[in-house]
Amino acid sequence: MTTSATPLEDLRAEVDRSLRKFLDGRRPLIGEPDLAPLLAAAEDFLSGGKRLRPAFCYWGWHAAGGDADPAIFTAAASLELLQASALIHDDVMDKSDLRRGMPAAHRRFQALHERSGWQGSARQFGEGAAILLGNLLLLWSGEMWRTSGLPAESLAAVQPLHDHMRSELMCGQYLDLLEQAHGENTFDSALRVALYKSGKYSVEQPLRLGLTLATRTGRPWIDRLCAEYGQKVGIAFQLRDDVLGVFGDPAETGKPAGDDLREGKRTMLVARTLAAAAPAQAAVVRELLGDPELDADGLGRLRTIIEDSGALAACEEMIKHYLEDALHALDQAPVTPDARDALAALAVAATSRRT
Repeated sequence: MTTSATPLEDLRAEVDRSLRKFLDGRRPLIGEPDLAPLLAAAEDFLSGGKRLRPAFCYWGWHAAGGDADPAIFTAAASLELLQASALIHDDVMDKSDLRRGMPAAHRRFQALHERSGWQGSARQFGEGAAILLGNLLLLWSGEMWRTSGLPAESLAAVQPLHDHMRSELMCGQYLDLLEQAHGENTFDSALRVALYKSGKYSVEQPLRLGLTLATRTGRPWIDRLCAEYGQKVGIAFQLRDDVLGVFGDPAETGKPAGDDLREGKRTMLVARTLAAAAPAQAAVVRELLGDPELDADGLGRLRTIIEDSGALAACEEMIKHYLEDALHALDQAPVTPDARDALAALAVAATSRRT
C-alpha cells in the first residue's frame, strides 16, 4: 500500500544521510593512509549540491505509486555520485579553478602535490588524480545503486535504463567538446548538447528510473511524461545553467563569472548572439570567446553584446516556454496529487535556480 511521501524539504536530509553511510562503508576499502585524500575530496565535494537528480528519481517513484521503502533514498542518492563524477571530469576538461565555491578537484590535488614538495608536475598530478577520483565515483554510483536494498526484480527491470543514462552522459560530454572544436554552432546543435550533456541525466532519466522502479514495466504514459515533462524541464535546466555561466553571481554559483565564455562554451546563448548580433559585434564575440585570459572589461563587452542582440531575452523566453509546456504535460499525467505538486515545484526550482 502506498504511504505518505517525504516532503521536498526533508528529502535532502535523507539523501545526505544515505551518502554519508555509503562513504563511511568505503573507509575499510581505502584504509591505506595515502588514499585518504581521495575519500576526503569525495566527502567534501558531495557535501554540496541541490540534490535535484535524487529528487526527480524519488518523486518519479512516488508518482507511479511506489511505497515508503527507505531503500529508495539510497538508490536515488547514488545519482549524486554520478553527478559528482561528471562535474569533476568536466572541470578537468574545462580547466576550471572553482566548483561550488571550493577549489576544483584537480586544483585541490595540484595543491597537495605542491605542499608536499613531490617530484614531477603538480598540474599533471592534479589532473590525473581528479580523473581517477571521477572514475572512482562513477564506479561507486553503480555500486550504491545495485546495493540500495530495493527488490532485485525492480533493479533488474531498470538496469538497461541505468546503463543507458550513464552512456548518454559520456556521449553528451563528448558532444560538448565537439561543439567547441567546431567553432560555430547552430540552434539545433546547442539544443542537442543541452539535452544530452545535462538535460537527460539531470531530469528525464532520473524521473524515468523512479517511475520504472515502481512499476517494473514500461507504460505509454511514462514515456509521454518523460518526453513532454522530463526532457523539457531538462533542456530548460541547462539553458538556465548557460545563463548563469555568463550572468550568475560567483558568490551564489560557486564559479567565477564568465567561466563559460573563457572556456569557449558553444551554448544556446552564444548561438543566438552570433545569429542576431551586428557583424562588428559578432566579430568581437568570435575574438573574445574562448580566451582563457578574458578580464572583467572583456566579460563586460560580451555581456553587453549578448543582451543588446536579444540573445539573453530569447533564452529566458525559451526557458519560460519549456517550463510552461512541461507543467501542462504534468497536469495531464495520471500521477498521485502529492507527486504532481512536488514535480511542479522541482521543475520551477530547476529552471529558476540561482546556483
